[in-house]
Amino acid sequence: MDEKFETVAVTFDDVLLEPRYSEVVPAEVDVSTRLTEQIELKIPIISSPMDTVTESAMAIALAQEGGLGIIHKNMSVAAQAEEVRKVKRSANGIIVNPATLPPEATVVAARDLMDQYNVSGIPITQSDGRLVGIITRRDLRFLENWDLKVSEVMTRENLVTATGTVTLEEAEKVLMEKKVEKLLLVDEDFRLTGLITIKDIDMMRRYPNACRDRQGRLRVGAAVGVHEYQRVERLIGEDVDVLVVDSAHGHSANVIETVRRIKRDWGIEVVAGNVATEEGCRGLIEAGADAVKVGIGPGSICTTRVISGVGVPQITAIRRAARAAAASGRPIIADGGIRYSGDVTKAIAAGAHVVMLGGLLAGLDESPGQRILYR
Repeated sequence: MDEKFETVAVTFDDVLLEPRYSEVVPAEVDVSTRLTEQIELKIPIISSPMDTVTESAMAIALAQEGGLGIIHKNMSVAAQAEEVRKVKRSANGIIVNPATLPPEATVVAARDLMDQYNVSGIPITQSDGRLVGIITRRDLRFLENWDLKVSEVMTRENLVTATGTVTLEEAEKVLMEKKVEKLLLVDEDFRLTGLITIKDIDMMRRYPNACRDRQGRLRVGAAVGVHEYQRVERLIGEDVDVLVVDSAHGHSANVIETVRRIKRDWGIEVVAGNVATEEGCRGLIEAGADAVKVGIGPGSICTTRVISGVGVPQITAIRRAARAAAASGRPIIADGGIRYSGDVTKAIAAGAHVVMLGGLLAGLDESPGQRILYR
């Protein structure tokens, strides 16, 4: 029993990094890392799946800067899926599944669809996918009869199109020459295959370090609980990039079984946690986790240590998990206890690849909740 009390454990306030000689100047620093083997981050920061921290606005803002947001699960499955959809549709390189309408739809339906997805135009296709026109807000601006069919209002002639092999540079040149905002991508049978907008090209240049998927869309993650397979399936249907199996005690049978089933049935990238020991980290990696989240009780509002008496000081927990994950190469995520920028440095020095921020992001404009003016 006595040996259980002989280990010294430390947290952020207990340690400092010793400075050493360096030939690296600030402009040459590269802080890019990997959240998982398939997901690269330009900055080692992801947001916590808390209902006061991460919904679509935070996830979009963070992904634009090279990080990634994890949508919280304290909402219905449909609501969480909608938040994921907002992020995935907020920016695109090439939109491979643009919203469309048939020619017989009403202009009211077109207006509602534009409002729903915050777009300025909708391609019009027949049932076989063949492109027959496009309707834009400009077509609706001075319209008085809202009972008209889309086919009576849409632009039919001189549609600006290209094949699916066009590059973004070529697309921009065409859009500038034709003075239009949308380039419709079609196949040899004139079936719609995608869409490129000048807005998305501008966004890619404005945010060159953004965390994007292979289609140029912003990446986003979402939290799920144990055995929430209906939620998992719905989120995957919205093209979520990574799932976070979120639990206060990640080294447990339910979490391990959930990770195994998600990897077996869907094969999506999975982050699992939270753990604070080498055994816990190894258990999740063996179950198939692509990254492990470390931290039991260090968070600013977490009561696990006070209520249950369980936890490990965070620097020690990170170091232990990093040792356990070294052979597999799986990334470690330091979750909780980070109050200052220096804590991020300490977490990375201890072995973390990424840090998860909660309290530091909760008061920002992009976080959920209403602004309250207090006097």
